[in-house]
Amino acid sequence: MAAGTTHHTIVSTQSHLWNCKNSRLDETPTKVGLVSIRSCSSGNRKLGLVCASGSKSSIIDPVQLPSPSGKGEHSPKKSSESSLILIRHGESMWNEKNLFTGCVDVPLTPTGVEEAIEAGKRICNIPIDVIFTSAMIRSQMTAMLAMMQHRRKKVPIITHKESEQAHSWSQIYSEHTRKQSVPVITAWQLNERMYGELQGLNKQETAERFGKEQVHEWRRSYDMPPPNGESLAMCADRAVTYFKDQVVPQLITGKHVMVAAHANSLRSIIMHLDKLTSQEVISLELSTGIPMLYIFKEGEFLRRGSPAGPSEASVYAYTKNLAQYRQKLDSMVQ
Repeated sequence: MAAGTTHHTIVSTQSHLWNCKNSRLDETPTKVGLVSIRSCSSGNRKLGLVCASGSKSSIIDPVQLPSPSGKGEHSPKKSSESSLILIRHGESMWNEKNLFTGCVDVPLTPTGVEEAIEAGKRICNIPIDVIFTSAMIRSQMTAMLAMMQHRRKKVPIITHKESEQAHSWSQIYSEHTRKQSVPVITAWQLNERMYGELQGLNKQETAERFGKEQVHEWRRSYDMPPPNGESLAMCADRAVTYFKDQVVPQLITGKHVMVAAHANSLRSIIMHLDKLTSQEVISLELSTGIPMLYIFKEGEFLRRGSPAGPSEASVYAYTKNLAQYRQKLDSMVQ
């Protein structure tokens, strides 16, 4: 995907715009439970990726994850800084056909593969210690393809804890190999919103059958589900709960996290982080294959903007730790 597409990543009806040339952030934090957000300023709100990087990437056992309590030796110092990358999967085969996908497990198109690879290039200098994906193949493909572009060349490994045998059989017995791995945790709670009886139907034909207004209400209202499906509110309940219970504790311990998921599960998480109203979130659009970056520091999330591309030197100057991490990567390849 061309670098210019990042300027249209996420658009909300709120009057806030990230200006790539005049990179600015509103310095007023908004508390969100354990965390808070600092918003972008001026124009129409946009979220996007940054090809930056952070402090030295820490290593965790792909099978033995840190305790989510965030207590004890894993508790970060006040100066610690973590990165959170959110990315919607690349174009799926049903996206291409304009079909309602929901929880049907559909793979990426060649375009989706290219989007995932491009996304990986854009986050190739950001440290990643642990990856969360949905249980759907399209989000897992996106995460894997993106990680293949990372300059650290660590191997993403899906953890298997669905049974004692699966956990035992997937153990890694080489310390060196383990240090060169990144655990990938799959969770159904991050799945796309379940579209019920709309799944598999053509969106245009469905609008012609039931009326544009009815279909728009099913798709974009906050609390009205399609027939035998989930509303955005129902999707948000499971996705945000999982995010708070599993993802935030990893950031608190100082881990750098990537979440590869879907339009509605990510909209739910962004609604929670940015404190959007139910009316604002229905206008929030996420492009496929575009990473979004948040910096977690001292209990706050600092949302970053959408730079033109990884070749711009200014992209890497957002934080001292990210700049130092990239410098270390540069020294490793010299």
